[in-house]
Amino acid sequence: MNKIHAAITAVHGYVPDYVLTNHELETMVDTNDEWITTRTGIKERRVLKGEGLGTSDMAVPAVEGLLKKRGIGADEIDLIIFCTSTPDRVFPATANILAGKIGATNAWGYDLQATCSGFLFGLATGSQFVETGKYKKVLVVGGDKMSSIINYKDRATCIIFGDGCGAALLEPNEEGYGIVDSILKSDGFGAPYIKQEAGGSVKPASHETVDANEHYFYQEGKVVFKFAVTRMAEVAAEVMEKNNLTADNINWLVPHQANKRIIDAAATRTGVNAEKVVINIDRYGNTTNATLPLCLWEWEDKFKKGDNIILAAFGGGFTWGAMYLKWAY
Repeated sequence: MNKIHAAITAVHGYVPDYVLTNHELETMVDTNDEWITTRTGIKERRVLKGEGLGTSDMAVPAVEGLLKKRGIGADEIDLIIFCTSTPDRVFPATANILAGKIGATNAWGYDLQATCSGFLFGLATGSQFVETGKYKKVLVVGGDKMSSIINYKDRATCIIFGDGCGAALLEPNEEGYGIVDSILKSDGFGAPYIKQEAGGSVKPASHETVDANEHYFYQEGKVVFKFAVTRMAEVAAEVMEKNNLTADNINWLVPHQANKRIIDAAATRTGVNAEKVVINIDRYGNTTNATLPLCLWEWEDKFKKGDNIILAAFGGGFTWGAMYLKWAY
């Protein structure tokens, strides 16, 4: 019997209609289009508008598009892993909320929180359930409504983030296609540098925490950039070296869309040519858990069966990692 790999058999994504441009941000904070573009590579990002809408509301069209593309019903899904830093609520899990909305009546699920590395960690986790032979269809969703925790008076962070969601279906493959290897890392040293200060058990919500803006996203940009620019590039190169891959062997590098300079550093470290690097940060900004699946969705028609693809991510915590997969369709 051939080894079972967990292969991505369908991807789909969703971004909200509302486009928040750099020029609109100029009217909100002391910044300008040139400054934002030069430092981040971002021109615009999407924002989910509407009362009472959360991350699961972006996941529904993403998953329904995936199911239609694959030609299966939601009742065929065995497991949902929802990777998000902005769940609909602290509990119940957004995975369970999504299952109810799409009619995944035979699936169990849970949320996975690893900030921007979440979707990569989710793929690695989901692959284990497939490789054991226990489950046939595992849905990995990556989505965030970052606008819900961004302070649009803080020019250091409001220029970076956008909203969006993407999903991938993992199924067993015995032809050698699918997830081949991954290297995942974390270091609690980074906990103070990217965080949401209040709202958890250490500092529950109160009038004081709200008045102090402690429920907004916070990061120390210089520390995060320095760590991200080295670690994401290093781990991408590491997974290539471990699997005897060179830049010539790689068809596509799919990096987390945090900052154009971080993406460029990963490409330089791996030696992958610019035309092989998947980028959409200019249109969506950093959608956190959604960046990798949105990239896979937008480039899906360019991928060919058997293509060697490297995924790489870095996030708060700190968390980071890279994955080598062979495209299955």
